Amino acid sequence: MKGSEEEIRTLIIINPHSANGNAQRIFRKIEGRLFDAFGELLIAVTHRPQDLAGHLDAAAKADIDRLITLGGDGTNHFVLNALVQRSDLKVPFGSIPLGTGHDWSRSLGMPEDPLKAVDWLAHAHPVPCDLGKVEYLNMQAGGKPSARVFLNIASAGVSGEVDHRVNRARRRSSLTFLRATIATLLKYRPQRVSVLCDGKPFYSGSCYLVAVANGQYFGRGMWIAPKALINDGMFDVITVEGMPRLRILLAFKAVYRGTHLERKDVKHTRAASVLVCSEDGPLKLDFDGEENLGQELRFAVIPGAVNVLLNPFTAAVARNAP
Repeated sequence: MKGSEEEIRTLIIINPHSANGNAQRIFRKIEGRLFDAFGELLIAVTHRPQDLAGHLDAAAKADIDRLITLGGDGTNHFVLNALVQRSDLKVPFGSIPLGTGHDWSRSLGMPEDPLKAVDWLAHAHPVPCDLGKVEYLNMQAGGKPSARVFLNIASAGVSGEVDHRVNRARRRSSLTFLRATIATLLKYRPQRVSVLCDGKPFYSGSCYLVAVANGQYFGRGMWIAPKALINDGMFDVITVEGMPRLRILLAFKAVYRGTHLERKDVKHTRAASVLVCSEDGPLKLDFDGEENLGQELRFAVIPGAVNVLLNPFTAAVARNAP
């Protein structure tokens, strides 16, 4: 911590496990640039999600003006889940991408280089953006009713298995998601699901993936929801129906180009609420890159729930948001 508590205005939350354990080294490289951009800093290193509550308590007492994370999409996920529990801490949220995926930063049009990301944030301003909320039966907790918020994308199906593989990789690189996705597609068996959007039937049948998107990208650059806007009060919902394994592998490339929505075996709609039920047991889940296992998924948009530091000319935002 620099300076006195009265001078502190920016909380920096560092996930030391990000960037293959190099997050603190990267922070030391950019600390001076952060200080030049934002002034006095309160630094919090979080080894576990459970640490966040104490750091946010300290931030509230210090009367911070903004919160910036150094980590990946999963770090953002846990920070925002802790932040929404603090009604007294309504501060703009920004992030410097150090994780494996960098998918939220892609939706913002943000540089991946940490020094350039600091400069980008220095010229950003807060814009009210949506969060998604999902309520579900958490099968990892014995079927206990659970709830989470998500910033970027939540999904069910093959993506949860990909997360499982990625999260267990000893070291992660730019190819980790690609390798995990191909390996998963070679073995994954689609499950039968029913999907209701705003109370109306949308899809029923064998399915590789149901994605409920606030942002546009997941899986390190897969452009799964190219029409999604992070402040329009709506989800983009995408389903990929069951198909022969060779066909799904051939169709896989289209996701990186965003042209998969043109396919007949991919369906897309927009909705403020989504219900996903499985006929074949629990679904493997992905919440901003964090894996889980659940049933009876109920999604709802929380419009304008977080002020995100961004540049509206590079970010995927609606110019005339509700």
